[in-house]
Parts: sequence; structure tokens; C-alpha cells
Amino acid sequence: MRKEFDISQFDKYREDNRREVKKANGGLPVSLWDTYSSFANCYGGVIILGIKEEKDGSWRTTGLQNESKLRKDFWDTINNPKKVNLNLLTDDDIETYTIGERKDVIMVIYVPMAKREQKPIYINNDIFNGTFRRNYEGDYHCTRLQVKAMLRDQTERTMDMEILDKVSMEDLNYDTIHGYRNSHRTLKEGHPFERLNDHEYLRSIGAAAVSEEDGKLHPTAAGMLMFGNEYDIVRHFPEYFLDYREEMDSAIRWTDRLQSSSGEWSGNVCDFYFRVYNKIIKDIKVPFKMVGGERVDDTPVHKALREALANCLINADYHGVRGVVIRKETDKIIFANPGYVRTGKKQMRLGGESDPRNKSLMKMFNLINIGERAGSGVPNIFNVWNDEGFVEPEIEERFEPDRTILTLSFAKKQAKKTSDKKQAKKTKENIEMIKKYLEQHGESKTNDIAEYINLSPARTRALLKEIKEVQAMGGNSNRTYKLENNM
Repeated sequence: MRKEFDISQFDKYREDNRREVKKANGGLPVSLWDTYSSFANCYGGVIILGIKEEKDGSWRTTGLQNESKLRKDFWDTINNPKKVNLNLLTDDDIETYTIGERKDVIMVIYVPMAKREQKPIYINNDIFNGTFRRNYEGDYHCTRLQVKAMLRDQTERTMDMEILDKVSMEDLNYDTIHGYRNSHRTLKEGHPFERLNDHEYLRSIGAAAVSEEDGKLHPTAAGMLMFGNEYDIVRHFPEYFLDYREEMDSAIRWTDRLQSSSGEWSGNVCDFYFRVYNKIIKDIKVPFKMVGGERVDDTPVHKALREALANCLINADYHGVRGVVIRKETDKIIFANPGYVRTGKKQMRLGGESDPRNKSLMKMFNLINIGERAGSGVPNIFNVWNDEGFVEPEIEERFEPDRTILTLSFAKKQAKKTSDKKQAKKTKENIEMIKKYLEQHGESKTNDIAEYINLSPARTRALLKEIKEVQAMGGNSNRTYKLENNM
């Protein structure tokens, strides 16, 4: 966290999704607590008091009138459960500095990312109206759907362990179950579960459990997701949707599509996995290799794609909107699932910490040698892509609605670029286009400028900061930009 603020880099900083400045001339700003909630519910950040943000985005110190009183008020408020539901800070999380010729005092408050079981962090004793998250432009209210997702993720018993007391075991799809059992039998010959009948087997793998309500065996949520029929699954998960799209020709919307709601197949997670896996590997080259007199058609890339697909399905929030979408393009495969990353995006990349959203689904995939329990699956994908010389995978986490997206590109890494000059030229061209746009349209928002120059809002924002003649007007989501000579 401390890397988010280095006093020696003060002049280079701007507000973003990890830094927020406030003047605090009249005491603690009311908006401070919105920011505390939003940082805690995302990746943490720093709130710096005694600083004003200028129109161009730069910071100017205003100083604090009575730092000791401000500090006491802060601790009194953050420890008041009627204002903040949980204090995540310790004494070490607040630092003060004296800065500038006027010796202005500023206060730096380091807000850590809350643990899954602590979220949501909310204010004013109002969980649905007092829960915030952070995006680049500032703090925003979480929707009821986002708050409910955080509440579901608090417990150690994951959502898929729920027993569906009103559902009969006969409602499951036994063609899928027998296909799964055959895979298990082939991969782990002589496994103790092999001799069990179907109902005992399903109970042993977590797909069924005895209900306290009637003492009978019923499917679990995981069993319904893995082995049910789509028309039954959506009764328990109304937003459930699995979608595979092949977009190999720009002239055609898609060249192949598989949807859980088509009615042409079961629509469950198990069958979706195997059908989609066979589609995404059909273009993967397999070098000739013999082991024990038999050809081996499995490569590290195959294993990485299995891990990526299983990870997407295991960590999906099946109560979330938009469903699971796998998209295969000519040079990449994109895996998208509803739900934020429970361990955080940084930890997901590092690995070593397994915290699946659906533990029972993970167990079922593990039994047929799919998926990693040790939290090493995603780092292994990155290692394979690096070994193959592919462009590094991208993990993107979106909010509103919550969504996790993993992009695996098959493009080869560029050698150390001779394209640096080309990039500089392109940047210069984009800056000129921005100036031209502002000359013609006057005061404009980032998204409008970004659309005009065909760049992302984040990249456009970075370019705007480089242009000395451009002034930023307003703050956060209302921010607009003008050329000085158009003022």
C-alpha cells in the first residue's frame, strides 16, 4: 500500500482509482467516508488531506489548520459503528508530512483492501445506500445486486453447497452424469467412488446431500449446475446463461455459437465445458511426440486452456447478470464470467491462494483432473504463454456489473521494438487530433474525445494530461477539458 504515495513523487501524482485528495479546510470532508468505503471495497488506496486538485489535475497544498484535532476526529468517527460499519485501519495507517516553502502539513490515510469476509464496507448504517466502489473518475454507489454479491461471498460455505430441498434427484440429467463418471473412471482407475451407485456417487462428489428438512437426498446447487437441465437450472439461478461464440470472420457476426438456452442440448456446466474445450483447441498445433510407444496429443497450451475454461466456470457468480461468455477470435480467446475476483486481481495473478466462488464445482472438476486447487492455475497460464512467446495474458476486472475477463492472445511478442519511434509518432498524431477536436467542439468530456480519436478513455485521459494547453474543468465524473485559447 505504501507504494501508492511517495512524498518525493508528489508533483507527478494525479487523482486516479487509488489516490484521492481533499482540502479539509473546515474539518473532515463528508465525502471522505464515501472514499474510505470505495477504496476498501476495491483494491485500497490513499486519501490525502490538505491538498486541492487544480483544474489541470495537478495538486496544490493548502495545509491543515489543526492536524491533531483532525486526527482525533477521524479516529472518533471511523470507530463509530453508526458512521462506519468496520474500521480497517491501525495507527500506522496515518502519516503526516510537512511540505513546500510554506511548510504546509498534509495527512496521508492509507486504506487497505477489505478481506472478502469483511465486505461490504459501508457508511451511515445503511448497507444498500452507503456502500461505494471506486472507478477512475471517483466514488460511486454500489447497486443492490453488487451488495448482495459481496454478502454471498462472505461465507466459507460457498453458494453451490446449498441443498435444493424441493428438487428430486430424478431431475438431474443422467446422460451427463454417466459421461462424467466414465471420464472419472478412465482417468482414475480403481478410485473408491467407482463402485458406488449413482446417488451415492453424487453425494460423495458434492452434487447431492441429505436435507435436514425431510431427511432425503436432494441435488445441491453445484449438482444442479453441473448435471441439471437448463430449464431446471434457471428456476434456481434466473440469470444463468452460458454462451460460446466463434468470431473468425469479420463479415459474419459469428461462425459458430453454443448457448445453454438453445434447447438442443442439456445446457449444464459439465456438457458446456467439454463441448467448448473441443472447439477452442481444434486450431492448436500438436507437435509429434511419443511416450511409452504412444503419441501424446496434449501440450502445455492445451493444459492452460483447460485451466482457463474451468477457472471461468468455477469462479462465476451464477446469480450475476450477463452470464459466462467464451469468445474465440482468429488470434485470441476471451473468457468472461460474472463476479469480481474474490482474492483480488493481483493475488489471482501471483497465485498461491485458492478461494473459489464455487468449491463443490471445483471438487468435481478436480476429480477429472481439471483445475488447480493450490491457486497456481492462473500463474501456470501466464508461464505457458511466456514460454510459448505469446503476448502476456490480460486480466480485467469490471464493476457495474461485476465481471472478470481473461484474454489469451496467440500473437507473438514483439522483439524489443524498433516501433518506439512509430509509437511516439502515433502519440503526437493523437495529441494533434485532440487539439483539433477541442478547437472545433470546445469544452468536451473524455468519452467524446476518446470516441473521436478511437482510443480508450484511460489512454485519452493520459494524453490530455500531457497537453499543456489543455485545462481540466470540474472534478471526477463531471470533468471536462478545454483548450486555453478557447477559454
